[in-house]
Amino acid sequence: MTELTLRLQEGDTETTIAVDRDEFTIGRLPECNLYLPFAGVSRNHARILKTAEGMWTIEDLGSKNGTQVNKYLINCPQELHHGDVVWLGNVSLVVLLTSPVSQSTFTPEYAPTSETNEQRTILHNVEQLQQQWIAADSKDGNISNKDKTIARLKDLVDIAKNLCAAASIEEIFSQVQQVVFRYLDSIDRLGLLIDVNGCGHLELVNAATRNVSQQKHLPADGSWISRSICQKVFEEKVVIQTGDTHQDERFASEQSILVKGIRSAMAVPLWDENKVVGVLYADANLSSYHWANEGEEELSFFSALANLVASSVQRWLLVEKLKTEEMIRHRLERYHSPAVVQQLISVGASPDGRLAPSESEISILFADLVGFTAISERLTPTAIAQLLNNLFEEMLKEVFTWGGTLDKYIGDCIMAFFGAPEPQLDHADRAVAAAKGMLTRLEHLNANNFWQEPLQLRIAINSGKAVVGDVGSSQRVDYTALGATINLAARMEGVCPPSECVISEATHAMLSQPSDFQEMGDYRFKGIDRLVKVYQTKLQPVSTIISH
Repeated sequence: MTELTLRLQEGDTETTIAVDRDEFTIGRLPECNLYLPFAGVSRNHARILKTAEGMWTIEDLGSKNGTQVNKYLINCPQELHHGDVVWLGNVSLVVLLTSPVSQSTFTPEYAPTSETNEQRTILHNVEQLQQQWIAADSKDGNISNKDKTIARLKDLVDIAKNLCAAASIEEIFSQVQQVVFRYLDSIDRLGLLIDVNGCGHLELVNAATRNVSQQKHLPADGSWISRSICQKVFEEKVVIQTGDTHQDERFASEQSILVKGIRSAMAVPLWDENKVVGVLYADANLSSYHWANEGEEELSFFSALANLVASSVQRWLLVEKLKTEEMIRHRLERYHSPAVVQQLISVGASPDGRLAPSESEISILFADLVGFTAISERLTPTAIAQLLNNLFEEMLKEVFTWGGTLDKYIGDCIMAFFGAPEPQLDHADRAVAAAKGMLTRLEHLNANNFWQEPLQLRIAINSGKAVVGDVGSSQRVDYTALGATINLAARMEGVCPPSECVISEATHAMLSQPSDFQEMGDYRFKGIDRLVKVYQTKLQPVSTIISH
């Protein structure tokens, strides 16, 4: 007499249930012969019956999600065979039939062969799988290979059209999710991982479960995904299909496999020509029984789909890069010359539009309008704003001409620096050249009646180490330079005669033409615990000091 046993898989735990009666009920009610308190299982889900001939059958009892034997939903009593996999919602039961007489004659459709036991993980070259799904042999005698190939080509064309129409990564994943869950009945969870910044680090950008009610339980950090499998697929551009993952020595020690109970997984690279941009990953609570029969065809389709997805992801990455570059350009043009902005964008120094603070060797310049307080007493606020706008516009041209960076406007004062964000070995020469240019330009403006009365500047320059970068809160960020080097330059501006420039000893030592300056004396400044040697010169119009 044939005996029936059911094997239930729960994570890494397997439970064997003997069917000890001719009528055996399965469901979520405690009074069922097999009590399954899991999502997707109905109260009275299915019933197993033993026929008069000694055969075992299963029938659905009107469950919400239906009962599936292997890959097909049943709508009438279905005979059970050794190795069949019965699905009730997301719960799987493996059918084990034993008979002292006929056990050796069974050829289980879903039982693992010795070959399956020896190799639970299959690695394929991506190129070999691209056309395999399209031209797969038909298993249905009523459908010719040619007809099936044409149907699959049409499906891929429709999928490609939908993916091309997707404008965001969310829309792309939505299309992928629909296709995968429609074609691959075995897949429970799906994840899209992308190398967003092109640095080899895969980020989980979207994920989904077949059972919508389980979506909220899917960890957003991607801890349920086998990172070792995905990284191997990404780095080696291979396709991986694995069953009984926890028994494969390459992946068995991974935390996600041990804790989450991953039984089987598929992962394929998203690649466009020779560049891999991400990985499409899927897993299920299946053993190697399923892969033995359906795995090759499912993997071929999964790979063909990934090839289409790669083009859409590549397009999305390009659009995001252009958006980021535009954001960076607008952000940086406030501070840098156009040449510096282009250089920053080309090297990708600030992918998020922000420059992290870092220590740099710079020369800091303060240019202050002489007698501004007296001037502002005679002008309306509107006239003051107009004067400063016009003056700053002219002076900033000299800063940008010499590759400088605008830090900020402080009332009537311009604060700028040279040597950051891009290093400039000649930053002291550049700062002095900009100062000379500002004084010369103002001299020409006065000669052409730029304002109703002549204007004068005081300029101070100091050189040394400073921390340069974006500083502020999430609401407001300023690109600025901080440190003692800046404080000293601000103090030195107070001892500068009108229409002149003063520089520190540190700046003087860095100049290619230090003879342009003469020693002014030693000064003690507030907050500085040492005497500072200051140099000055009355600057005349010059053509150039350095080539720029």
